[in-house]
Amino acid sequence: MASKKIIMIGMVVGSVIGGYVPKLFGISGFSFTALFTSGIGAVIGIWLEYKISK
Repeated sequence: MASKKIIMIGMVVGSVIGGYVPKLFGISGFSFTALFTSGIGAVIGIWLEYKISK
């Protein structure tokens, strides 16, 4: 059960970081690019937390 919480935290943190990346390049936070990078960040966050928890 604890590993699920850790993986969910990784997903949320990765999603927030991924959603912020377009702002670094001056792109709106309400764009398809922000949605796409948020999804990529979530997947990377899940993967990292899964590797860390094992």
